[in-house]
Amino acid sequence: MSQSAETGANKPRSAPKGENRGLFARIALFYRQVVAELRKTVRPTKTELWTFFTVVLIFVIAVMAFVGVLDFMFGKLILAIYGR
Repeated sequence: MSQSAETGANKPRSAPKGENRGLFARIALFYRQVVAELRKTVRPTKTELWTFFTVVLIFVIAVMAFVGVLDFMFGKLILAIYGR
């Protein structure tokens, strides 16, 4: 075994990153990381935005219609079973 491999295995572990920083330094680091991630985001074009909006709107209307039909059917079923 080489000398460098042995010394690497016996090397003491350092503290996890961020533990040796103060509260305000960690808050500032978090803020900088959030801003950096937000800069990476890709905003949709106007056409894509309208497409997404239309798809979501159609899906919501379809689910509302489905739930409405189920509600109507179960209401009629309960009325038929228990009557008035």
